[in-house]
Amino acid sequence: MTTIAAPVQTPTIPGTPFAGGFYVGRFQIDGQQYALIVSPKTAGTLTGKWGEFGQDVPGARSYNDGRANTLAMAEAGSELAQQALALNINGLDDWYIPSRDELELCYRYLKPTAGENYCSFRDGDNASSLPVGYPYTEDTPAQTPAEAFRDGGAEAFNPRWYWASTQFSPDYAWGQTFDDGYQNVDHKDYQCRARAVRRELVL
Repeated sequence: MTTIAAPVQTPTIPGTPFAGGFYVGRFQIDGQQYALIVSPKTAGTLTGKWGEFGQDVPGARSYNDGRANTLAMAEAGSELAQQALALNINGLDDWYIPSRDELELCYRYLKPTAGENYCSFRDGDNASSLPVGYPYTEDTPAQTPAEAFRDGGAEAFNPRWYWASTQFSPDYAWGQTFDDGYQNVDHKDYQCRARAVRRELVL
């Protein structure tokens, strides 16, 4: 049975232990505010294909609702999504693969490296985040001040590509690199990392 969380007070500092994982930031879905929580690295990091190349998953097109995307992926046969939904971490079982905008929040607030950001057309653009996220500059966002999430830290994202749960087309899905923040799409049948997240209603 899936645990349904009641509204709770949330931290304000990214990387703070909270609600089974670590607080990332705030975002919205249909006007409702949520706190995004990233899973502990060891327990919540998965590797696999997003799905099958050429298979359309209409329910996985949301840019902000990663849980809805992940449920649709799992129903379509994605083993990666099924693994995420099966996670039980610190007594909580509502983990999922982040959407494009949720994954961007993880990079923006928990960037592991001190290097320059990739600044192409719209990298970092995030209409779902609170406050709204604007495209990256070379220096913004900076490396996270959360020590555990800095490069080499126990909770740090690897400076590699991570899947988002947002489908781009029957062949491609969104993802992001955590060395410079580059956002793009990749073949769904590539083996890549994903890191589970969950969310809490904000009072």
